[in-house]
Amino acid sequence: MTTLDTEIASRFARITLAHIGLQYPYKLDQVLTGPADAVPPTTLHPIFHGSFDWHSCVHGWWQLLTLRRMFPDLPEASAIGALADRMLTPALVAGELAYLDRPMSGGFERPYGWAWLLALHGEAERHDAPWAAALAPLARAFAARFLAYLPKLTYPIRVGTHFNTAFALVLARDWATGREPRLADLIDARARDWFGADRACQAWEPSGDDFLSPTLTEAVLMRRVLPPDAFATWFAAFLPDLAAGQPATLFHPVHVSDRTDGKIAHLDGLNLSRAWCWRSLADGDIALETTARRHLEASLPHLDANYMGAHWLPTFALLAMTH
Repeated sequence: MTTLDTEIASRFARITLAHIGLQYPYKLDQVLTGPADAVPPTTLHPIFHGSFDWHSCVHGWWQLLTLRRMFPDLPEASAIGALADRMLTPALVAGELAYLDRPMSGGFERPYGWAWLLALHGEAERHDAPWAAALAPLARAFAARFLAYLPKLTYPIRVGTHFNTAFALVLARDWATGREPRLADLIDARARDWFGADRACQAWEPSGDDFLSPTLTEAVLMRRVLPPDAFATWFAAFLPDLAAGQPATLFHPVHVSDRTDGKIAHLDGLNLSRAWCWRSLADGDIALETTARRHLEASLPHLDANYMGAHWLPTFALLAMTH
């Protein structure tokens, strides 16, 4: 498995620093309620107006802060800290909060962006800086949205894109543990309700624009939710032919035919997120570790092949290399 070192971390940081404040192109997640709503992204999102879209900007910040903590002597560390001092402030957070109060904003970034904001706040708490305190009101706002949303979500969303329920709950549960027990307990209960009886998964993936594995992400969530013995029993029933390399589709990196196409470029993310999942599930199993390495190596060279990948792929490469 490729090892995360200063050289690779610096590469990740350089890619993300180049777009974290880049205003255009930008894809808004917005319902227009009148002509007054048509304003620049910097007005709507005073912090998260770069990196092509809101959620990519949020997890770009998570990636930068994580690299700064892991590699304090990184050449880009001072630039990351200075930019965070300028951007992660109470005044700018207030502007992000104001967007949540706009009409028809209840579904804004649900649930992917919600979960990444919680992950960003959790990472910010690991730094000797005022950034976490500034972000705390925004984290509480999204935690409240999860608490209201999960009880009424009758069915989990199992797609391989931003709407995937399991992936969001992995990140949200990591944040909620030790911070918001009500949310942690709710996530555990809903995960058991939705996924606890799943058996013999056929793994009908990948789809053409997946960047998450619905199969493996569900397993990563259940590993967090269930005690070790219970998870082992569940996992053996969920993927009963794993030792025989089945379902085969889960073991082979996917092919990316056009990295200039934003949706097709998602497939590089699928390779990276599968690597993260396999490493999280391997428990020393050499075959699974090898599968993780193959997925990582299939897409790691292509992180900045085109802006359609560069604005978000380093985050998933970092996940895959740190799990």
